Amino acid sequence: MSLDKEFLEYKNRRYGMDHERYSWSMLSDRPAISWPDDKKIAVWINVCLQFFPLNQSGKPFKVPYGMTMPYPDLRHYSLRDYGNRVGLFRILKALDRYQIKPTFAVNTRLAERNPYLMGLLKERGDEITCHGYHMDALHYGGQDVKEENELIDRALNSLRDLSGQEIHGWLSPARSESENTPELLAAHGIRYFSDWVNDDMPYTFSTENGPLTAMPLSNELEDAFILQSNLHSEQSYADQVCDAFDFLRAEAKNHGGRMLALNIHPWMLGQPHRIGKLEQVLEYITSTNDVWSGSASEIRQAFHTQNGVD
Repeated sequence: MSLDKEFLEYKNRRYGMDHERYSWSMLSDRPAISWPDDKKIAVWINVCLQFFPLNQSGKPFKVPYGMTMPYPDLRHYSLRDYGNRVGLFRILKALDRYQIKPTFAVNTRLAERNPYLMGLLKERGDEITCHGYHMDALHYGGQDVKEENELIDRALNSLRDLSGQEIHGWLSPARSESENTPELLAAHGIRYFSDWVNDDMPYTFSTENGPLTAMPLSNELEDAFILQSNLHSEQSYADQVCDAFDFLRAEAKNHGGRMLALNIHPWMLGQPHRIGKLEQVLEYITSTNDVWSGSASEIRQAFHTQNGVD
């Protein structure tokens, strides 16, 4: 029994993608990108500074890497705190040693609770993006648009005040969005967001309130995904990142610059038995002369400048 012809006839049916969020294209067919100083690989290290409430509501779903035991789950709660008090400083030392410029995705509630972290980032001058209000303040399909607008407004206004930065980037908690999230972000002055992981390069993303830049932040190479979700070893984490770097570097020689985007967590890689693997990765990728380290906004700007976009 065949499908009725009308089954395949609908408003947005077209070649590539059945929506107007972005133009569909093959990565290999796009114009070649050249990063500053003609480097082949733009390295973006995104460090997540997160606050997981002890009494999380789990609405509408249990946030990944949050509390898992009956209340009060002090074991996991204190581990997340460990990352912000101990692990972070090991990561900063490693990044500075290899002259890698990080971008920090910060939960606004953490910034409110821990002024010393904001003081540290302001002193360093690193770029800060908003990681939502906290890890249990989720954005999700079917969420009331007024409720979500207030949540985004609260997160951005407070973080902008506390950081002293304009804050142009966004990473949703759990990378979860509603159907309205991109429009609300654009309306609040956000220029790029990192929830969509469907590419290896930045691309223009359309909203009713103007364009955003989608900055894909690899989930497959995220430390927590590899180590905690997939239960791979620490050495496997290092091997996978180095393999990705090698492949992108080789691809860049024929197709133009590529981006290696790594999402890391101080409560994960800042552990004494893991920090050496991050150092191993940084040693490997900086041992060539093909790497340009930039903040998320710098990579975005370099990409768009070559494509004639502001």
